[in-house]
Amino acid sequence: MTASRLCFIAASCLVGLLISSVLPAASPESSEERFDCRTLAQAPAPTSAQQWLERSLWAGHCYRYDAHAVRIGHDGVRTLTLTHDVHDGIERGVASYLDGPPMVFERRGRIGRLGGPGEGGEAPPSPAGIAERAGALYRLQLGGEERIANRRALRLDIAPLDSFRFGHRLWLDQATGLTLKQSLLDETGRPLETFQLTTLEQPRLHQGEIRLDRQREVPTDPWRLGWLPEGFTAQPADTRSARHGEGVIHRLYSDGLATLSLFVSPVNEAELLAPGLHRLGVSNAAVRHRDLGGQPRQLVVMGELPPRVLLRVADSLVWEAP
Repeated sequence: MTASRLCFIAASCLVGLLISSVLPAASPESSEERFDCRTLAQAPAPTSAQQWLERSLWAGHCYRYDAHAVRIGHDGVRTLTLTHDVHDGIERGVASYLDGPPMVFERRGRIGRLGGPGEGGEAPPSPAGIAERAGALYRLQLGGEERIANRRALRLDIAPLDSFRFGHRLWLDQATGLTLKQSLLDETGRPLETFQLTTLEQPRLHQGEIRLDRQREVPTDPWRLGWLPEGFTAQPADTRSARHGEGVIHRLYSDGLATLSLFVSPVNEAELLAPGLHRLGVSNAAVRHRDLGGQPRQLVVMGELPPRVLLRVADSLVWEAP
């Protein structure tokens, strides 16, 4: 895995937050469970911060739209176009950068679930699960009204209750619940990166259903993590990719708003990175070379989290397989 590949992953994840849910796109396997987007039109207006967060996440799945946006980050200001559509119950979101190196990201899939089946049985769809978990891990507070992309927006502040994750600030369209602007905030409350729509072209509520991903078991791994921030759980996502060799294992852990990626690969099959910390825009990556299971392996832990958190996760991995 090269540093440029890490940058690609970081960039695609950032755009994905704006055009879809924080969970990876679901697989194309059939599922009988569906969410009827038309219920959003009859649902009462949200009154609490947690209700607004859940409404915005459902809206991100259910509205069809075209938009222009700007991203303000460490590398300056970049412009992009966003489209989101639904066909036969399957979402498709595309983000295309209009300046700088040409990049196009596409996400296609169903509404995912936050984690695998637990003690309570079924894992909830990600919007409901994310909003519920966020209420326990973050302080959610409604702010004032502002005008974003010539639309009335309500500000939602999301502040972590510990020092193991970053905060968020969202500006939600009062008519649809769509996110018009979002900022990722460091431990001091300073914006690390901001996405903002400049135009939103006639958002249309999908007049039909969107398929939900089927129940999935979390993959079994030859290791255990001795430490994760509270609320982070392994995600039942299929992360196999033609970009990785057979020996590379990729796993995702999420608290619903923040996501952590873990790559484990034998040193002789990996494109080696220097051990230590790597800065990838607003993402960080902790790299360790360790003897695990009787052979040297490279660990890469990356995400939009404080560097010390990624290092602690990497150092806590214990290999259990013989």
